[in-house]
Amino acid sequence: MSTTTGHQPLVQAHDLAKTFDVSPPWLNRVIERKPRMLLHAVDGVSFSIEKGKTLALVGESGCGKSTVARLLVGLYAPTRGGLTFDGQDAQAAFKASEGRAGSSGAALRRRIQMIFQDPYASLNPRWVVEDIIAEPLLEHGLIDTRSARRERVGELLQSVGLSALDMVKYPHQFSGGQRQRISIARALATQPDFLVCDEPTSALDVSVQAQVLNIMKNLQRDRGLTYLFISHNLAVVRHVSDEVGVMYLGRLVELADKQILFATPRHPYTRMLLDAIPKMHDTGRARTPVQGEVPNPLNPPTGCTFHPRCPHANARCKAERPLMQKIAGVTVACHAVEEGRI
Repeated sequence: MSTTTGHQPLVQAHDLAKTFDVSPPWLNRVIERKPRMLLHAVDGVSFSIEKGKTLALVGESGCGKSTVARLLVGLYAPTRGGLTFDGQDAQAAFKASEGRAGSSGAALRRRIQMIFQDPYASLNPRWVVEDIIAEPLLEHGLIDTRSARRERVGELLQSVGLSALDMVKYPHQFSGGQRQRISIARALATQPDFLVCDEPTSALDVSVQAQVLNIMKNLQRDRGLTYLFISHNLAVVRHVSDEVGVMYLGRLVELADKQILFATPRHPYTRMLLDAIPKMHDTGRARTPVQGEVPNPLNPPTGCTFHPRCPHANARCKAERPLMQKIAGVTVACHAVEEGRI
């Protein structure tokens, strides 16, 4: 469902869904006569990413962005749907790789790595940097000797703007931005093709964010990396992405080229997100108000889940779920756009 054509996608997600059972324990349900509670964290998401490109997923907290990230790296198994990586069934490979270091799934895992949001929680505080970065090298059997390991770790540290001498230090001896660089170096250890970046700059100061983003852009240019970039910061997304997908309550509502989406957003929710960005030269202009609150994901609205907050909603929006379809170069799920009302 990519908006670009002419190249074979590296990553393809088709109707990807993940449901979590968040019910109370069985005995509590029996005593209190409560039904099972299912959370549809991701509900039918489809997209593709071309090699060397960046797809950014944006949306409010709880919309399912991080769950998509974990599905793509095999940390979660999907409830339904499929994931293809470089023409290979990734979900089948992930399942086959469990406990089998030499399987095709293990080879696939080497090509897909993840950068986590919190650089303070994602690094083992009891390990020195050398051990942290070398762990994937040892896990996948890529390094045999101690000297080769130290040489490789030093190269990885230098690639993210740190010194090879830093490998003997512990995580607490680094700033937040430096820790995130260590996380990036660890992700690069297996020479991956695809990096899933789950809000990698949200815990950092703005000035440090820019440094980390520039490192990631340079690495993508030099190594031909493909990114899925998760963020709620639209300014960051505009800087790093080629395509942008907007998520709301577990579903994609708009998917478009970055330039098109920021210039002419189609979905009302996308318009509201962009209207929330303050602009000095637009003082006094009319803005689309964001109405209400995000509905309870355990009991989402029928039809279009955005209709309680949408100024363009009608009876069809309340009854019928809109499907993602390409309209004037943009893939969008909105009855109002389809009917030409906006």
